[in-house]
Amino acid sequence: MEQKRNYQKELDLILKKLDAREERPHLLLHSCCAPCSSHCLEYLMEHFEITVFYYNPNIAPQSEYRHRVEEQQRLIRELCGGGNVHFLEGKYDPERFYEMAKGLEQIPEGGERCFRCFELRLRESMKAAEEVGAEFFTTTLTISPLKNVQKLNEIGLRIAEEKPEGPAWLVSDFKKKNGYKRSIELSAEYGLYRQNYCGCVFSKREAEERDRQKAEAKG
Repeated sequence: MEQKRNYQKELDLILKKLDAREERPHLLLHSCCAPCSSHCLEYLMEHFEITVFYYNPNIAPQSEYRHRVEEQQRLIRELCGGGNVHFLEGKYDPERFYEMAKGLEQIPEGGERCFRCFELRLRESMKAAEEVGAEFFTTTLTISPLKNVQKLNEIGLRIAEEKPEGPAWLVSDFKKKNGYKRSIELSAEYGLYRQNYCGCVFSKREAEERDRQKAEAKG
């Protein structure tokens, strides 16, 4: 059986090498939401010049999307105070997400539909990284205990390998070293809005069904 890679250990080694440079490299950090980005920013901003890229066409409805964007911008202002962290919003194009999800609507959360959604967002992140001249790109998604870290890194590495002269994928497993716990602490400290579903209508439907079953169980 193939041994699973320790992405956090790999990231530690990469950061050690990068810190030996005179100038900080530029990282494009795809963010899914402010709470997930909180620890990632705190952890990474001493090592990189960071552009936080908010590209999440899966989020519905649009009012939810706007709320999450505003929370992301507020966190950057309050946690990072400007400096070496910048914000870039991608196009909100939900039709692109629904086209990608066609035929996969009934797949449970965490399956193939999610993997394709990862790829959709990471490919756009790679393009944005090229446009802003970032040396690396990665995502905050690996901080979630509910996301497939192996698959996220496999997709990121594959996308980067398609264009060797472009930005490199920065491997990660941000929930390690109590990263997820720290994100909860920071969310409380900054009063961040923490959503109860991943973002898309399908995850919202599953969350509502779980809530209904809990309510029925309580009787």
